[in-house]
Amino acid sequence: MNKLLVIAFGGNALLRGDQAGTIHEQEKNIYDTCNKVVNLIKKGYDVVIGHGNGPQVGTVLMQHEAGMRLYGLPKQPIDFCVAETQGSIGYMIEQQLQNVLSEHGIEKNIVTLVTQVLVDKNDEAFKNPTKPVGPFYSKEESDKLNKDNGWIFKEDPRDRGWRRVVPSPKPSDIPSWHAVEKLARDGNIVITVGGGGIPAYIESDGKFSGIDAVIDKDLASSLLASKIKADEFIILTDVPNVCINFNTPEEKKLKEIKLSEAKKYLEEGHFAEGSMAPKIKACIQFVENSKNKAEITDASQIGKNKKGTIIF
Repeated sequence: MNKLLVIAFGGNALLRGDQAGTIHEQEKNIYDTCNKVVNLIKKGYDVVIGHGNGPQVGTVLMQHEAGMRLYGLPKQPIDFCVAETQGSIGYMIEQQLQNVLSEHGIEKNIVTLVTQVLVDKNDEAFKNPTKPVGPFYSKEESDKLNKDNGWIFKEDPRDRGWRRVVPSPKPSDIPSWHAVEKLARDGNIVITVGGGGIPAYIESDGKFSGIDAVIDKDLASSLLASKIKADEFIILTDVPNVCINFNTPEEKKLKEIKLSEAKKYLEEGHFAEGSMAPKIKACIQFVENSKNKAEITDASQIGKNKKGTIIF
């Protein structure tokens, strides 16, 4: 039986910080990423792909705000906007991966699933928004948007500007994980938990309801990887390695570290919320649940002898 791999697309895999976010830019980035991921498929891995949506869902939210203000169109809630971006980003990944597979003479079915992910509606995250969405703004621009719309902004830890933040509750369950596992183990490539999944909760009468939030895609992908008993878990971001003492003279790249070391560095505050901390937490969660390894790196490292930060 082939090894099962869950890989979470983020950072340069989808959209780069200096780009406007046109479909052509995103398609080119996704194509380049898939051209690296194909090396893993050639090695015989069955692959499940999760992906982020921070810039894209922020743009969609702004479009809904503008539509309401200028044309009186109904503004849709965040969970609805997450569903929109799940479909649009999944479409781009599916199409560009299919193009790459065809160029390499590989025949595989690819399926994109619009996926709900359950959260606790009483999660403390709803009182403390941390999940960055949308583009970067100057301090002056963010102050104006805060005044005009009531949006909450936080400064980027890498000094790229200010971004809107929204609640990011912890994912608790993925109702469709059985279907994802079956599809993947049957040899299909599955794109799922896009943008961390559509945030939903179960009401007292057992009915599903959406809720205003954006779930971290790394935590959702990690939960999925544990549930489907994946052999490996990889998070793609825009740096080749995780660092401690980031942006200081004592900065140090991490290569292979034990689970205990990852927990220690996390507790010491080396990783920022809304940035690297959720990625480290996602890897810790997967390694604890599966006893298998997790890796954080960028797409350029895949298929090479170089490796990113591996937690085991």
